[in-house]
Amino acid sequence: MLIYPNIAIENLIAWVEGETHAKEWLQRNNYEELVQLRDAASRYPKAFEYLLVNKHTVLAAFVNAVWDDKKAFKLLMDKKEFCWAAVANIINGDENAVAFLHKSNLKLYADLAFKIQAKIRREGDEGTSIFSGPFKLQK
Repeated sequence: MLIYPNIAIENLIAWVEGETHAKEWLQRNNYEELVQLRDAASRYPKAFEYLLVNKHTVLAAFVNAVWDDKKAFKLLMDKKEFCWAAVANIINGDENAVAFLHKSNLKLYADLAFKIQAKIRREGDEGTSIFSGPFKLQK
């Protein structure tokens, strides 16, 4: 299972909230995939492409699962990536997934899910209109 150290997830949460010092910490400590995860979850194609090109398959599947891709969710389950599947489910409104992460001593991942969910809501799903397709313009 792809589980990051608590300090990495804490910095990812701070980065999702826009704290640049957290982004710098993630980069200094070789967690570029987590830096990119923030924008990939917001449907920026370059960030998603980074995950794919650099073989961060679990994180790429997580991003797609956040956006209701059933095949991506199945991939997470098949790979036994229950933590990332639960994070995606929380973002999609499944409260049982919160309990699963708490029981698994992965509360920080539940916190991460709520922060990503809030970010997506703030953005208003702006990248999903029929005119702009599923991804946003480059940053």
